[in-house]
Amino acid sequence: MTETTVILIADDGEWTRRRIDGPDGARRFAYRMGIPVYDVRLMGYPQRMRDFNERRKRRPERG
Repeated sequence: MTETTVILIADDGEWTRRRIDGPDGARRFAYRMGIPVYDVRLMGYPQRMRDFNERRKRRPERG
């Protein structure tokens, strides 16, 4: 079984993923932080996250 993770997504779509202690742990964390929690298997990834990833792909590489 895959470990449970949460993805925190900023208004501009920037995101970070972290491991968490199961679905109940994710719900407790969201409740404490006062943020909504969504199941990506049901809702999919937010458009702002997909847009952010696309912008990142198109950035010129630093070298």
